[in-house]
Amino acid sequence: MSHVKRFALALCLILLVPAAAQAAGKPPPLTILVSIDGFRADYLDRGLSPNLSALAASGARPRGGMRPSFPSLTFPNHYALVTGLRPDRNGIVDNVMRDEARPGMTFGMGKPQMVTDAFWWDQAEPIWVTAQKAGMPTATMFWPGSEAPIRGVWPTYYKPYDKTFLAPDRVNQVLTWLDLPAARRPRLVTLYFDLVDTAGHHAGPDSQEVNDAIASTDQAIGQLVAGLKARGLYGRTNLVIVADHGMAQTSPERVVYLDDVFDLERLGQVTGGSMSEMNPADPQALAAILAPHDHFQCWKKADVPERFHFGKNPRVPAVVCLAETGWTITTKAYAASRPMKTVGGAHGYDPYDPQMAALFIAEGPKIRRGVTVEPFDNVDVYVLVARLAGIKALPGDGRLPKGVLR
Repeated sequence: MSHVKRFALALCLILLVPAAAQAAGKPPPLTILVSIDGFRADYLDRGLSPNLSALAASGARPRGGMRPSFPSLTFPNHYALVTGLRPDRNGIVDNVMRDEARPGMTFGMGKPQMVTDAFWWDQAEPIWVTAQKAGMPTATMFWPGSEAPIRGVWPTYYKPYDKTFLAPDRVNQVLTWLDLPAARRPRLVTLYFDLVDTAGHHAGPDSQEVNDAIASTDQAIGQLVAGLKARGLYGRTNLVIVADHGMAQTSPERVVYLDDVFDLERLGQVTGGSMSEMNPADPQALAAILAPHDHFQCWKKADVPERFHFGKNPRVPAVVCLAETGWTITTKAYAASRPMKTVGGAHGYDPYDPQMAALFIAEGPKIRRGVTVEPFDNVDVYVLVARLAGIKALPGDGRLPKGVLR
């Protein structure tokens, strides 16, 4: 090697070593994924959420909100957000479902023995499992699926769901985890709030209860931001704040009683509400279900409209019925036992309906500032969060949302 080449190589090393050393000593980024259950996209424009509005103004949000996956229900969409797979592929096809491999069992949101059983979740791998496998500490503060050892893995830190554990306490728990020594501190965190969804179901999206819940949850977001700033973490934290779905007003005057349309004994019904899924007993019952009806439409699972990306998973019953937005499908006996199910608000409707549009805000050092991007599907959030956290995303249904990253 000539003297000139040796000198050039030495000069390059002198210039590169400090930069490499600086990069090596740079603290790793922190990524926090926050879900505000039932926060319809246009709630942000009510002037009741100054902390969320400030983050949206300094970060990125989609025009008109983010599209949920079908069905626009809580568990299917929370799992879509962290797996990048639509419900038909992630296996959580409904809040209530059955599987032939577990005869006699019905999965339900409020059943601890079900939500902690990895069997129901193992069709997909959530991002905290991928991160754990890569050696990254994670923490989940109430996220569907986080209580089960999916693929044999739990988050580093998690709490069993407890609705009485209020929003300020949830934030405090996250901040406590972030106070751990650097080697043990989680680098990927999920945080879940449910008050807005609860108020929407009880009183409807235009109620004072919802407005109060928006304001209260926004205070918790402010608490989180203040806590990050006090710990010197905010400047390297990328926040992604989402909802799983929107909310529509329901009414006792907008109810379809299946008793008035079908012989219930021949339906083999699995679910009701904004959608109803059935396993009819015979061809005659199937033909009656698939006939045209007022205020709802039914399809064989193989014929569900392609835009819903739904109907191939074995857990999907033989027939899927979807109500018009704001209508409820039920039975007279069920409605009598739970009258609140036909008043207030509901979701689960067509994800392309603006009333189902979900909140999305991203803000942080890797996010473009003050931009409004085109709407995108919620499975794209997984790809974004993986990129922000430095995790290799698994193949799925999502893609990186355009215009969000710097």
